[in-house]
Amino acid sequence: MSKSINQIQDEIIEEFEMFDDWMEKYEYIIDLGKELPLITEEKKTEDRLIHGCQSRVWVASEMTDTHLVFTADSDAIITKGIISLLIRVLSNQTPKDIVTSELYFIGKIGLQEHLSPTRANGLVGMINRLKSDGLKQLTP
Repeated sequence: MSKSINQIQDEIIEEFEMFDDWMEKYEYIIDLGKELPLITEEKKTEDRLIHGCQSRVWVASEMTDTHLVFTADSDAIITKGIISLLIRVLSNQTPKDIVTSELYFIGKIGLQEHLSPTRANGLVGMINRLKSDGLKQLTP
């Protein structure tokens, strides 16, 4: 059985507790970005581009039987790491769980307060996009 959104968030919080300072955390986020399941080139279209991000971020979602699977890419390495965290939490979950989830790990690991205002706006844009894709699957 797959893990719940909160189980995955708790794992991420635990992983970030291993690091002493934010330079180490940034390096970890960058490493996570390198493992991101990449979106295919033909899916890097304007409608999949997240607006409000300083860098370019594309997100694609695909419904399997009951779960929504996300892929993404970004032209900025730190942004790629951030979207990979969000995808790790929300991908392979039901649309209802995605839409109703509270992404508390962001505050617990201190991510938002360590981002520039434009990156923080981008983070909100990424979350809104993933939840919006979930919502589209719930509404006929």
